[in-house]
Amino acid sequence: MPLMDHLRELRNRLAKAIAAIVVVAVVAAFYSEQIMKFLSDPVPRCTGGLGEKTGGACAVIAYTDLLSPFTTTVKVSLLTGVIVSSPIWLYQLWAFIAPGLHKHERKYTYRFVAAAVPLFLGGAWLAYTIMPVSMKVLLGITPDGSANILPMDKILDFSVRMVLVFGLSFELPLLLVMINLVGMVSGKRMLGWWRIVVMAVFVFGAVATPTTDPVGMIALSGPIVLLYFIAVGFALVNDRRRARNDPGAELDDDEASPLDLTPEDIGGVERVGSPRALPGQTDRDRVNGYDDVT
Repeated sequence: MPLMDHLRELRNRLAKAIAAIVVVAVVAAFYSEQIMKFLSDPVPRCTGGLGEKTGGACAVIAYTDLLSPFTTTVKVSLLTGVIVSSPIWLYQLWAFIAPGLHKHERKYTYRFVAAAVPLFLGGAWLAYTIMPVSMKVLLGITPDGSANILPMDKILDFSVRMVLVFGLSFELPLLLVMINLVGMVSGKRMLGWWRIVVMAVFVFGAVATPTTDPVGMIALSGPIVLLYFIAVGFALVNDRRRARNDPGAELDDDEASPLDLTPEDIGGVERVGSPRALPGQTDRDRVNGYDDVT
């Protein structure tokens, strides 16, 4: 299509995606209280007084200014709209990109999405599962005589960041598999990186998790390391399959592939003895100085 038609299609796709997000956000506003309760459930609540029952490992959730209830409700509603309407706006994005892809590229895209969604959901579920433990660890170091008052918007930011960090981190092994499938990195080379990768993953887990406690670091780093070795195993199997189908696939550009010296029957040439004479020419006309046989 011409450029202007592409721009019009992009405008229409964006309009549909934004409309879906707005509609879901408006509906979510009526259930914002239940959504905020779900997001704040990992926080250990103080019962019977501020920090009296659990030795300081608890907190009171509060709104710190006059506009906090309104801004938090709007933020929760928009976040819910983006998440719940994701199938719609992702489809609009795919519908805009797909016509420019080849058939095999679409096939790989379907497989990538089919693997990426469960990995992200698994990371998000793990983040929500360990949040109560991480919060207890952090609140447990509160000095005696002090109380924890947590603003609701801070809890929302904390929960969203935990889910995004864990969900996106779980996509790392899938990225390694994809670059192996396109032939950029071999499984043997990926296996040789394991010491550096394990160290880097644990450093990343310590820095990226908002909790900055060992529980969150181990909970994030352990599954990623396991998924990394699973990706390496897949890459090794894929390299063996590729070597069987194409023995010279793993060679460098300046490395010669092995020659196949097995004798074969070729038309006009006998396996033993000298080749037959070339067929005689019917005329002596030459084209650009060469005869027919040449």
